[in-house]
Amino acid sequence: MGSQATDAAEVTAAPDGMPEVLGEESGRFTREQLFTMVATASINFSSMICYSILGPFFPAEAEKKGASNTIVGMIFGCFALFNFLTSLILGNYLTQIGAKFMFVAGMFVSGCVTILFGMLDKVPSGTVFISLCFLVRAMDAMGFAAAMTASFSILAKAFPNNIATVMGSLEIFTGLGLVLGPPLGGFLYQSFGYEIPFITLGCLVLVLVPVNMCLLPKYDSIPSKDSFWKLILLPKVLLLCLTIFSLSACLGFLDPTMSLFILKKFKLPAGYVGLVFLGLALSYSLSSPLLGLLSDKLPYLRKWLLVSGGLITAVCFFMLGPAPVLHIESQLWMFVLVLVWIGFSLGMSAIPVFPEILHCAYENGFEEGLSLLGLVSGLFSAMWSLGAFVGPTLGGFLYEKLGFEWASAIQGGWSLLSGLAIGIFYIVEATRRSSSSSLQNPPDNNEERTRLLGSET
Repeated sequence: MGSQATDAAEVTAAPDGMPEVLGEESGRFTREQLFTMVATASINFSSMICYSILGPFFPAEAEKKGASNTIVGMIFGCFALFNFLTSLILGNYLTQIGAKFMFVAGMFVSGCVTILFGMLDKVPSGTVFISLCFLVRAMDAMGFAAAMTASFSILAKAFPNNIATVMGSLEIFTGLGLVLGPPLGGFLYQSFGYEIPFITLGCLVLVLVPVNMCLLPKYDSIPSKDSFWKLILLPKVLLLCLTIFSLSACLGFLDPTMSLFILKKFKLPAGYVGLVFLGLALSYSLSSPLLGLLSDKLPYLRKWLLVSGGLITAVCFFMLGPAPVLHIESQLWMFVLVLVWIGFSLGMSAIPVFPEILHCAYENGFEEGLSLLGLVSGLFSAMWSLGAFVGPTLGGFLYEKLGFEWASAIQGGWSLLSGLAIGIFYIVEATRRSSSSSLQNPPDNNEERTRLLGSET
């Protein structure tokens, strides 16, 4: 049985130069692949539930401690900024540090810091509270970035042919974390106070650390000479980075602003605010597996998913308020419906991005291996984090100056820009390829005419 499992996981070369895993082709996963999926699912779930738990109650709690809406947005953005910087650094040194160590160490740091964040209500209001919020969120970002960068790399190494399908399937656990975080956080906050939500989830993450130490296989790799800047300066990769940034910025905008808007507009208690978040999280998690399968089985659909996803997201954010120019009164049912569409459109754009960047890297001569996967996963995490910094920071400022309706409409401009940019790029790319193929294979009219004249004589 052991030798059969090893043979099933044997890696061969596919015709297009991409690695091919026989275990995947046979439709059966090896033990290492299953353990990898379980470990990755745990970090997806735990990280997202810890991240999303703040939404329903932290903005209001921070206001009581003397933080303005802009400062609250900056606290959310601080997490993303340090996540961005850490992802850039760790993506380059993944092979030297080791993917498994980076994964487990990141989870441990994130669990400890989550518990610390629950103690911040004991500190004095004002400057001390705000400063410690920034410090603790920065530390949490470093742990989160380490675990997620290693997670993407390990997944791509274990499932080279089905990366979009597997990532899409595991987004169920990301969505589950986003689904359970807000209502669970709102319930625990209302029932037990500020500390309990963070202590509970921090302990959950720490319990998962030894479990993943036992489950997660160790992947060895040889350092590559390919550089991060060589990858990001490819025009297609640069535009895909804009797509990642725009999606994250739009999603991050909702963190410090949406709960305040719901409380003010619809007069819902904190416990019910978390339920409104379900519209986005459920639609994203349920649609992601299907979108991942489409991305792997029909790669030519990726470009359509990326373009249409960006444009639909832009329209949805324009309708979320809705924008005052439309003169439509906001209704709770309409608000939830738009959130459902946002979750679906975010999946349309987010799921195909990782395999598209990998495919572009292979086309431009990058060496296949864990080193490249570290670069791509670090880049993905960094761009997502940059958007998650700009989104809440700019969103908090716009919300304070213009209100949620105009702030949401303006924020949707990021998705509109990325959707149009990547659409234009694909049109130009298709035009160049068609011109190139016509030049390389000109119609051989003279030869055809000679053959016909010879047959007549």
